Amino acid sequence: MTAATLKGKTLFITGASRGIGKAIGVRAARDGARVVLFAKTTEPHPKLPGTLYTAAEEIREAGGEALVCVGDIRYEDQVQAAVDKAEAEFGGIDILVNNASAIALTPTEGTTMKSYDLMNQVNSRGTFMTSKLCLPLLRRADNPHILNLSQPLNMNPAWFGRHLAYTMAKYGMSLCVLGMADEYAGKVGVNALWPRTAINTAAVRNHLGGEMAVRAARQPEIMADAAHWILTRPQAECSGNFFIDDEVVRQAGVTDLSVYKVDPQLSDDQLLPDFFLD
Repeated sequence: MTAATLKGKTLFITGASRGIGKAIGVRAARDGARVVLFAKTTEPHPKLPGTLYTAAEEIREAGGEALVCVGDIRYEDQVQAAVDKAEAEFGGIDILVNNASAIALTPTEGTTMKSYDLMNQVNSRGTFMTSKLCLPLLRRADNPHILNLSQPLNMNPAWFGRHLAYTMAKYGMSLCVLGMADEYAGKVGVNALWPRTAINTAAVRNHLGGEMAVRAARQPEIMADAAHWILTRPQAECSGNFFIDDEVVRQAGVTDLSVYKVDPQLSDDQLLPDFFLD
């Protein structure tokens, strides 16, 4: 049985400078994990608080080791350089968290091809490529996992009709789970994790309703706690799943989910549901 700790494990997290990616890194750091932070943000942005360097400080303050890798997930050489740096610094990679994502909730005629290309390059292609480049190291690890922050494959036409380009790009991440879990069965655990409700992130604040939406959201720590539970399972027994955050933390023993609410005064039915679960 795998111990329920990430102590001594090396996590490679994309889009790690803020939000859910950073929260997963901080939770792992509390166990004494080593965290490779891969993202572009090196300077503060008025709408995107946090940088790779502030995230690294939080990792170290939580008790882990941090390795900052500045790069753009759209470019193979930059991802490969970060993977090589992780191997040189920490000796390998045990866990890959594909968190980096681009979003534009636009209808077909309102979607620019620049936006379409960005979402597909970051979401589908970025997830596939980063997984491909990390797999040689993951296959050498003791209990390797890939975790994609993507939704269950829900073929309800409503999710395609509302924002086709975004859905296609995100479903590419989920299809990577479906395919890689089969291809690497018994070798690498490959799973997806998605939130039941909106999460207090820059994406929600900037694209999905602003401060009112954030008030009706949960904190990123629910995703971090759920990810921790998944990533400490034996990979041979935990692969090919499309997990939902609140179901996972309940299974992990959390009985009071109000601790994750941005506004604890709101009832559960007042929280803002996330996409793709209807």
